Amino acid sequence: MALVPYAEGWGLQGLRSPWATFRFAGRTLRLRQDWQRLGVAAVVWDAAVVLCAYLEMGSVDLRDRAVIELGAGTGLLGIVATLLGARVTITDREAALEFLESNVQANLPSELHPRAVVKELTWGKDLDNFPPGAFDFVFGADIIYLEETFGELLQTLEHLCSEQTVILLSCRIRYERDNNFLKMLKGHFSVYEVYYDSNKDIHIYKAQRHSHKDDF
Repeated sequence: MALVPYAEGWGLQGLRSPWATFRFAGRTLRLRQDWQRLGVAAVVWDAAVVLCAYLEMGSVDLRDRAVIELGAGTGLLGIVATLLGARVTITDREAALEFLESNVQANLPSELHPRAVVKELTWGKDLDNFPPGAFDFVFGADIIYLEETFGELLQTLEHLCSEQTVILLSCRIRYERDNNFLKMLKGHFSVYEVYYDSNKDIHIYKAQRHSHKDDF
């Protein structure tokens, strides 16, 4: 699935490594990490790796689909989605954009650069810059760990999603607050677990507006 030259966890040597290397979509990807300057936003976490593997298995057809990634960090997930044929808007907070852009530019062939746009998105605050309901897929890897952001994240998902939009969230359930967000999400979307990686303890959840419950 991937070459993972780091260990998952706080304070481990791998988190301080400046590079993480993977092979997806027939290409070797070399992602720069910057733990000291940007913290958790600049590390490749297992949730992103597992969701990339799930996409590469052909679980969803991304060819020429409009995708937005939330909290992209190093950009691995958005890069892989682009390589699999999607048109991807790769988002994070302003402080992470230069770092994120450098990874995207370095790991995509030049002919695919127009299909991957790096853009600022602070949840709940920059929504006017994104057309409502314009995306086929919304992706997020390890983005539900801060309880104070849950309301803004939910607001953002509601803005971005039409009735046809599919959300894929990949995460490790570390604390009860993570389950609390899933409960919040279920108040607005139909939510199902579609994949579980027992080795890495990563869950992938699929969500869509309630009117599409029968589509799962």
